[in-house]
Amino acid sequence: MRAVQVPQAGGDFELVERDLPEPGEGEVRVTVQACGVCHSDMFAKEGVMGDATPFPIVPGHEIVGLVDAVGEHVRGDWKPGDRVGVGWFGGACYHCESCRRGDFITCANGRIPGVTFDGGYADAVVVPADALARVPEELSAEEAAPLLCAGVTTYHALRSSVVRPGDRVAVQGIGGLGHLAIQFAARMGCEVVAISRGTAKADLAKQLGAHQHVDSEATDPGEALATMGGATVVVATATDGGAISALVPGLAPRGQLIVVGAAETPLTIEAMSLIGPAAQVAGHPSGTSKDSEDTLNFSRITGVRPMIETMPLERAGEAYAKMMANDARFRMVLTTGN
Repeated sequence: MRAVQVPQAGGDFELVERDLPEPGEGEVRVTVQACGVCHSDMFAKEGVMGDATPFPIVPGHEIVGLVDAVGEHVRGDWKPGDRVGVGWFGGACYHCESCRRGDFITCANGRIPGVTFDGGYADAVVVPADALARVPEELSAEEAAPLLCAGVTTYHALRSSVVRPGDRVAVQGIGGLGHLAIQFAARMGCEVVAISRGTAKADLAKQLGAHQHVDSEATDPGEALATMGGATVVVATATDGGAISALVPGLAPRGQLIVVGAAETPLTIEAMSLIGPAAQVAGHPSGTSKDSEDTLNFSRITGVRPMIETMPLERAGEAYAKMMANDARFRMVLTTGN
């Protein structure tokens, strides 16, 4: 099979031929049809997680394809030909403290496709069966792939929050995460305020379902939200800690600032801005395979779709570079032709 690997931390992508891997106990092999390119792929590319990443590594954790082979003692009714997806959640240990409480996404020993074991930049991938999500026929492989990371992250964050239909939700950033968060919040029956720098994406935000747009260069976004009455939930996707921190004054009483973007600089928040309104700042990880399945089904029902650009597997390096340069509108997806 073809695979695109990173030979060592910080190394260049290499297109190589590998033997087709065989599934072990509790594992399945998936023929990859599409694999999204995510900013978190840099964890593998740059070796951010140290010894947790075995090199050479095949990146990719937004995988859609068909079950090709089933290993021994696989639980569930998975069979060859099943249409499946695999996201950030690559299986849990089921014996750590988090797992014993049923919180599998925070498993202390959780596995990550494309980071702790080979992922989807390839013709085939072997994954634990508990990492599989069923993919509805109504979604193409290319559309479904980003929903397994950016999609489940924003959808699951919103449905796990305090927000209810009719509440105001602000989404900071109209990018890979934000353009999906806007759609999910609107389909959940919320009043959506999109926040971005400048007005270039204002019309797009409204096409995606936003009711209002705030230009964070022209006005203080926290003050703007406060003037509206505050947001019950703010979904922060920015990579700037200062920009995220500025949104806290825009929370309604008992509102939540949910951080889903990996800010490259620290958040700075005054204690009283949280104490007085009983506000919360929380991080949110991705979701389990079942959460991914729920995300796919919600998208099928409501028409939520990612905006994507596709490239063939051989151009993985180019797709990754475009994503890292923030030139993608809004998710890059690799296709294998399988």
